[in-house]
Amino acid sequence: MAAQPPDDFELQRVYSTERPPRAALLGQPNTGKTTLFNRLCGSRARTANIPGTTVESRVGLASATHGALEIMDLPGIYGLSLEVPESKLCRDCLDGRIGDVAPDVAVIIADATNFARSLRFAAHALRRKMPCVIAVTLCDDARRKGFSVNAAELCACLGCAVVITSGRTGEGVQELADAVLRAALHGISLESFEKRMHHLPSSSASESDVTKWANDVLAEVASGRMSASSSVTDRVDRALTHPVAGLAAFILVMGFLFAAIFWLAQFPMDALDFIFGTAGAWVGDTLPAGALRDLCVDGIIGGIAGTVVFLPQICLLFFLLSLLEDSGYLARAAFAADKFMRQFGLPGQAFVPLLSSHACALPGIMSTRLIPDTKDRLATILVAPFMSCTARLPVYVLLISLLFAGYPGLAGLAFVGCYATGAVAGLLSAFLVRSTLLKGPARPMMLEMPPYRRPSVKIALWVMYDRGMLFIKNAGTIILAICVVMWWLSAYPKVAPSVEVLNMRAQTVQAQQQPNPNPDLVQSLENALILQESRDQQLGSMAGKIGLLAEPLFRPLGFDHQLTVAVLTSFLAREVFVSTLMIVSLTDANDEASLLERLKQNQRADGTLLFSVPTAASLLVFFTLAMQCLPTLALVRRETQSWKWPLLQFVWMSGLAWGMAWIVRETLLSGGL
Repeated sequence: MAAQPPDDFELQRVYSTERPPRAALLGQPNTGKTTLFNRLCGSRARTANIPGTTVESRVGLASATHGALEIMDLPGIYGLSLEVPESKLCRDCLDGRIGDVAPDVAVIIADATNFARSLRFAAHALRRKMPCVIAVTLCDDARRKGFSVNAAELCACLGCAVVITSGRTGEGVQELADAVLRAALHGISLESFEKRMHHLPSSSASESDVTKWANDVLAEVASGRMSASSSVTDRVDRALTHPVAGLAAFILVMGFLFAAIFWLAQFPMDALDFIFGTAGAWVGDTLPAGALRDLCVDGIIGGIAGTVVFLPQICLLFFLLSLLEDSGYLARAAFAADKFMRQFGLPGQAFVPLLSSHACALPGIMSTRLIPDTKDRLATILVAPFMSCTARLPVYVLLISLLFAGYPGLAGLAFVGCYATGAVAGLLSAFLVRSTLLKGPARPMMLEMPPYRRPSVKIALWVMYDRGMLFIKNAGTIILAICVVMWWLSAYPKVAPSVEVLNMRAQTVQAQQQPNPNPDLVQSLENALILQESRDQQLGSMAGKIGLLAEPLFRPLGFDHQLTVAVLTSFLAREVFVSTLMIVSLTDANDEASLLERLKQNQRADGTLLFSVPTAASLLVFFTLAMQCLPTLALVRRETQSWKWPLLQFVWMSGLAWGMAWIVRETLLSGGL
């Protein structure tokens, strides 16, 4: 449903084919702005019920009945005149100081579930001399609560087009695109602007006057009244935002979430493992023996399988987290964490960047631009990589599966422990840096609680799809390239047969030539021969020599040359740890064994198992705390304009990871494990 003002606009320009008209979505947090952007553009920009999740403007292309539109999704703000980074970004965008050209029309988002507040925001935004369209969002939620807005009457009051919409259901989206295109093409005349200003409170009006104006408009254009929040909702809020009970609830929710991931993802993991195993066997049988077959089977298929097999856990994690975000729960968790975080010198505004860093540290660090205080922002940047990102998930899943095989409940708790360890290390590091290099108090968090909403399964599925495709894209590009390089480093130079190999070959031939050869004995000798040849090749290859050279640094942690090479490679990209290990591994497991079983049976050069309990636990702690991401270091350098902070970050995180991993291993060894 849409309403248009009288057609007294003057045509301001004739558009060329160089670009479509540009519209900017402008609104407050939690008003359905990004969901509407997704509907208009067919995009799947991440949505969340936490203010500040949109840091930079995003651009998409929308289709109207008579042409195309370029839509910009600006950050959610509480006011255009506020001296905060996100408000300044919006002002700069509307004034044309960001991008190649200023928007042709502003689409002002008005939340129907909190309409008086939205009118106060619109009053300030409408004073700008540019074409405007009001999009009344969340109308489906408002109707369920007994409230509705008359678009025609609101159009007459505000002097611009008004469209009733819902980004979730798609209601009014096409009408909005048509209204925006019409406003952009016709522009705004001085007469039209003066008519609009006649209906608005003056720029010198006090906030009380603006509030009175908004209430008068509300009484004129709205019918019904929003139902008040229930006492049950209020009691739930008090529990979820309590500094102790709220954090306990958050830990419990995440524990159930990770346990569900381990249990539900096991079936698709087994299916992927079977698919890659079948593909590797088929390629091995099809291609003739030689370097090409080894590259395809061991380097490409084996290396990619070592990473992609963990795709189900990653998809499930983002699906469940999206449901939590969409419900409004994570905003309560942010509020509960605020007072706790400030005790360690982090501001409440750091919650959103740190939460974003659990997906990837790069967007988390970029979202610190919304933190106004320089010291607060720098402290948040320094500790953001401690948050467990998705690149760590394959390593977590591998090591936790080895440590707690058959116990999904304990595995889920261990998963929570990894996330908690990173978070605690980040908080303690923040306390240290705020007590020494960046002294000063942290600011409290101002956060508006969004209403509880039924989470959208469709949105969660899109988030899962996007994250999964991003992971597969990395697997098909960066990880594939690293796997090929690692295969080459482990396959060359070719090593001449050692005395042990020659003797084992003779024993194998002798056993095969017996009048009645024992099949089990022959198979055992052949497996031992293959393992010894692989061991000699790995130790003599370039990868083996690199591992042996760096092994003394990691030997106190229980890492041999294989683990050392895999750890060094993971500093380029954490995801390739498992793939590298698959390429350089030494195992006598048969080809039909699962990925986890083959890795579990990995052997050291002396024939002992690679993954003892102390070594697996030590490696898990190391990956939880270490800085293993070159792009993150480069971004920290760009954001801080200095190499001092990324170097400090790398040295501190790597040193802390090594020290804590050593303590864990020595503790377990002293306990007899």
